[in-house]
Amino acid sequence: MKPLVSILIPAYNAQMWFSNTLESAVAQTWPKKEIIIVDDGSRDQTLAIARRYESGNVKVFSQQNQGAAAARNKAFSLSQGEYIQWLDADDLMSPNKIAGQVEALDSIDAKRTLLSGSWGRFMYRQSHTQFSPTALWCDLSPAEWLVRKMGQNLFMQTATWLVSREMTEAAGPWDTQLLGDDDGEYFCRVLLQSSGVHFVLESKVYYRASGASSLSYIGHSERKMVAQLRSMQLHVRYLLSLEDSERSRAACATYLQNWSVFFYPERPDLFKQIEEMSRKVGGTLRPPRLSWKYSWIRSLFGWNMAKRAQVLLPQVRWSITRYCDRQLSRLEARQSSGA
Repeated sequence: MKPLVSILIPAYNAQMWFSNTLESAVAQTWPKKEIIIVDDGSRDQTLAIARRYESGNVKVFSQQNQGAAAARNKAFSLSQGEYIQWLDADDLMSPNKIAGQVEALDSIDAKRTLLSGSWGRFMYRQSHTQFSPTALWCDLSPAEWLVRKMGQNLFMQTATWLVSREMTEAAGPWDTQLLGDDDGEYFCRVLLQSSGVHFVLESKVYYRASGASSLSYIGHSERKMVAQLRSMQLHVRYLLSLEDSERSRAACATYLQNWSVFFYPERPDLFKQIEEMSRKVGGTLRPPRLSWKYSWIRSLFGWNMAKRAQVLLPQVRWSITRYCDRQLSRLEARQSSGA
């Protein structure tokens, strides 16, 4: 029998992209699906757009603003599917994304295998999505997956996963206290409940890169720094619970070093905690290094100014690139309509 797949979509102030996202969910070739949308107190037209798609297998709910994790938990509580497909309100899936992964279940331990797929970044033009394979794009054991993620500073985008209901329930709810990297922490818990990851190349996800407006962007937010530290503590705990070895401890130390830049020098108290965590896994935390492009600013104006420049200037470049891509998107749309 064909399993029911629940596509769960939390949405907040996503009116610009939401129709495209819903179209990609509705267009899934897997026939047995339900789509559950939870509007998290949007102040724009997101809820109205969702209502236009409401039907027998597209259900729309709304709640007061509580954050993406709470909206995801609400969506799951309303779902009936044997498999869960998470989808953010600005991302897209290829039409055969779910079908390709479900069909792969015939040859594996269906209930305890975590399915992933390929993903790429784009801004406005989906046709220009860049897919860049990483060391996570293959079949892996849970411990190997986490060692590669943490040791090589990698991740898989939220919508790439297809998860059985059994594993979803065993992993527990999304952590509403995490303001960023909640997906990273959540899927660590899912991994702990799995027998391994099976990668399906043809099941593609299109990730709309949003830069500094992304929920995962930390910047100078002290609340996000505290939440990120909690996620880091949990990541280390999860990996060592699977495999407490020299290589896993080295991956933890590298992971802590890579993420320490978000706390230095603004929060020496949090940096000290990371230093202690690194010491416990056999590492030695060093003060983060600035890119050579900004090191001269440190020499003249100090660490704080250099770090601000390292954060601000890429944002400026990103904004220019994003603007150009938007104009090209509009130009291509006009040319297409004229043709």
